[in-house]
Amino acid sequence: MENEILRFERPVFLYAMLLIPLLILAYFFVLHLQKKSMLRFADQEFVKALVPLKSIGRQWIKLILFMFAIGAVILSLANLQSGARMEEVKREGIDIFIAIDVSNSMMAEDIAPNRLERSKQAISRLIDKLEGDRIGIIVFAGKAYIQLPITTDYAAARLFLSTINTEIVPSQGTAIGEAIEIAMKSFDQNNRNKAIVIISDGEDHEENAADLAKEASKAGINVFTIGMGLAEGAPIPILNEYGKKTGFRKDRNGNTVVTKLNEDMLQKIAQSGNGSYVRANNTRSGLETIFSEINKLEKSEIDSKIFTDYEDRFQWFILLAILFLVVELFTTARKRNWESKINLWKK
Repeated sequence: MENEILRFERPVFLYAMLLIPLLILAYFFVLHLQKKSMLRFADQEFVKALVPLKSIGRQWIKLILFMFAIGAVILSLANLQSGARMEEVKREGIDIFIAIDVSNSMMAEDIAPNRLERSKQAISRLIDKLEGDRIGIIVFAGKAYIQLPITTDYAAARLFLSTINTEIVPSQGTAIGEAIEIAMKSFDQNNRNKAIVIISDGEDHEENAADLAKEASKAGINVFTIGMGLAEGAPIPILNEYGKKTGFRKDRNGNTVVTKLNEDMLQKIAQSGNGSYVRANNTRSGLETIFSEINKLEKSEIDSKIFTDYEDRFQWFILLAILFLVVELFTTARKRNWESKINLWKK
């Protein structure tokens, strides 16, 4: 089925249409000044006698034609496009929810530039490799939320990914179990293979995460985990409103808090979810390895319809502009001699 879709490639040029009423006002202002100047030297009847062939109606016609020409030029600059050809494309892929930890401990800098930024960079590179796979993003700390529903809109995925920070979830913690549960409920009920990728340091986790991963596995959803952090751990920096480091978080006794990777828990979650675990470091994020594992899953075929092309229609408006200008050019602002004779005969 084909539906005609119209759009302007450069709609910002349409704002130039606001100039048209300003040009009309300027035109009448100039006419007013000319008339006022002539009346300084002669009365109105004498002026009419000097220019007997002057036609107000014809001036109006020329003005309207010229404004139409300007409007057509502006529309040609905006470039109207039409797209009607629909093409059915066969795609194969897997549905993937990436759940990313945004708790304060993810700001630790044992993995440069920090755990969270390294995770986002890895996800961005993964999105570049997706072809037909659908991706969704979940953020979690003390609670879990869907940041991006499952989609093939990779541009939207990059946009939503760029907005992720530690302030996006107000409560602290590592609600991995809740993230798995939300992902399970948010997958479409289709026959496509599904996977959940947990990116976290695993610290301050919920105890039910492994049990929920097992439930996901029974539902045909593989759960993979990536451990962000080094074994020795690192302090959690405190940043001011300008993003500058002002110190490190301390406990109630004034000791610097060191956040360490809870590798055992993340391994247990992956094992329960029939997936695999990879630990990230400063030379690899681990997501590439996980994606290779996910790609081994059988991919399902889906049908999708896309617009294959848009055709430019600016030529229409250029022709209209030329037509209006030609007609305006051959339309005189003065009356014809025969029109004057008719007016005299009527008198």
